Amino acid sequence: MTAIDDLERFEPFRHLSDAGKGLLRQGAVRKRLSSAAAVVHKGQAVSGAYVALEGRLRVFTIAPNGTEATLYFIDPGETCVLALNCLFRDLLYPAWVQTETPATIAVIAGPVYRRLFETEPTIQNLTVSTLSTLVYRLMAELEQVHSSQHKVRLAQFILTHAASDGTLQMTQQQLARHLGTTREVVARLIGEFVNAELLRTQRGSLAIRDLFRLRRVVSPDPRSKG
Repeated sequence: MTAIDDLERFEPFRHLSDAGKGLLRQGAVRKRLSSAAAVVHKGQAVSGAYVALEGRLRVFTIAPNGTEATLYFIDPGETCVLALNCLFRDLLYPAWVQTETPATIAVIAGPVYRRLFETEPTIQNLTVSTLSTLVYRLMAELEQVHSSQHKVRLAQFILTHAASDGTLQMTQQQLARHLGTTREVVARLIGEFVNAELLRTQRGSLAIRDLFRLRRVVSPDPRSKG
């Protein structure tokens, strides 16, 4: 099976014009990759558009301390919007891509993809859809990041402002204003603390139930592997 056969399983490529299909035959290569295989490195020149045919690709960054942060995943039939951005603007790739599972990808040569974008409505739609999907996924990841930050900040606020008996006379709405978030976010986080038996709640106030474990939300035990 060729790269063209694989690509035509997906809607945007199935409806290419004859000229578009002929153009695609000139510049599409199929690659099989094992799990955790490197696809693109940060700083690499992008040679074309990467389309997942089977398996899943992970796009991620690496912080100075070595911590990895996933930006988004690329599933079968999808292409990488960062690679497209680099392709159209002649930029170096700003992140890393590796396979999350054993995968098969098609690499469409840059000049071919740009020509297809100019002449084929389905490729234009694919490009716009890819951008829209990426924005949605990045917003979801950002929400998770903010939730994690709010959790630590909420625990720190309670520890700092609770009375000597461990109580804090403050409503969820007041806490939300202090933390710069919504009451719904605070309510959810407090619910997690209550379920974990770190806090107990009563009308208009909170009480610390497990001081040492609440402190670990702010400063995790370095010996912990969880």
